[in-house]
Amino acid sequence: MKVKRYVVASVPEALPLIRGDLGSDAVILSTKEIKTGGVLGLFGKRRMEVIAAAETKPVPKPAPARQPAARPAAALAASPSGLGMAEEAQAEPATTLGRPAEPPAESWRRPEPPPKPLPEAPSPPPRRDRMPTDGRPSADALQDELLQEVRGLKTWIRQLGLQQEADGRSEPLRQLMERLERQEVAAEWRDRLLEELLTEPDFESLSLQPEALREAARAIIERWLSPFEAGGDILDQARTIHFVGPTGVGKTTTIAKLAACETLQRQRSVGLITADTYRIAAVDQLRTYADILGVPLEVVFSPAEAARAFQQLADKDIVLMDTAGRNYRSELQINEVSSMLRTGSASETCLVLSLTARTADMESVALPFIEHGVTKAIFTKLDETRVYGALLNLSLSHRLQPLYIASGQTVPDDLERFSSRRYAALLIGDGADV
Repeated sequence: MKVKRYVVASVPEALPLIRGDLGSDAVILSTKEIKTGGVLGLFGKRRMEVIAAAETKPVPKPAPARQPAARPAAALAASPSGLGMAEEAQAEPATTLGRPAEPPAESWRRPEPPPKPLPEAPSPPPRRDRMPTDGRPSADALQDELLQEVRGLKTWIRQLGLQQEADGRSEPLRQLMERLERQEVAAEWRDRLLEELLTEPDFESLSLQPEALREAARAIIERWLSPFEAGGDILDQARTIHFVGPTGVGKTTTIAKLAACETLQRQRSVGLITADTYRIAAVDQLRTYADILGVPLEVVFSPAEAARAFQQLADKDIVLMDTAGRNYRSELQINEVSSMLRTGSASETCLVLSLTARTADMESVALPFIEHGVTKAIFTKLDETRVYGALLNLSLSHRLQPLYIASGQTVPDDLERFSSRRYAALLIGDGADV
């Protein structure tokens, strides 16, 4: 038996090597995950050790070549090279001076080897689309079966590796990773956070101190999100701000909060426009806020009326426009909302999302608007959920900049600028929920 060891990145990578070295009859004896390189067992690359073997068959000994039979004397006499030899052989006495007669000269020659047979033409390979007549499975069936076995082996190895990795973690580190998983933080960012924690110079002692470990994780997440705070306040960068998003996320209440902040705290003149004429009492709700704040409100039903409304509010410092909540799966309705936003002046569009939705749902809602160029967002209903990972996923994966976070219905108190430090602390928690 011939046994050979391979160190590869994954088991499928070893299969062609095994077939090339040991043949198609080779079998895999064992697979094991190992680490190569690194320092003191850390930072090593994960590799797979594959042991394979194949039976070695004994080489049969070649059969001895058969000596050709001596040609008859008549044939020798008839051949051009043997003329007269037959007569000499008959005339020569049997013995000469008491010695036996020497054999004829023709018998001293080495027998000529038999002619080599012509090689047979190779038979064409069997077609894969043809089922063998002997009932054996086709090549396609064997390949599919092999692929299924490889996939199953990969899944088992991956689960085993994750289990071994989890078993090797300290208790504080395990609790931190479980906390982030409950917060619906994507696996990509959990793995990246773990990698950055491993690069800490005092990770061995840090991983045994729960509070110190959480503080290090907070600092990393804060560093990831801090670039989104460098953009400044959207209210200072654009005169017109459009608010878009699905139904029920709190667009109208958010507009009222921003209008109150600009009017009462910053003493700026504000104008309101609403295109939400589909929802019952939506216009009345915003009109009530406009009357309380003493700001004008324009109601529009079409893009032409939107242009007129902006002219009516040309003397205002800032104009906030509310749009109807539309079905984000309908491209027609998304384009209908987009047609309302062509104001021709310096403007920004802000997506409003609710933190009470699941991460997958929020991503499905946000992607159509992101494809239309929306890059800024306000997240609402912070007080109605305890899962905050969707904000991190959308910001890092799709570069969606969080501007404000709303946490209640009080106008204008329940609205604050996004802070990466406060959000990181909220996401990591204080360890009380473990």
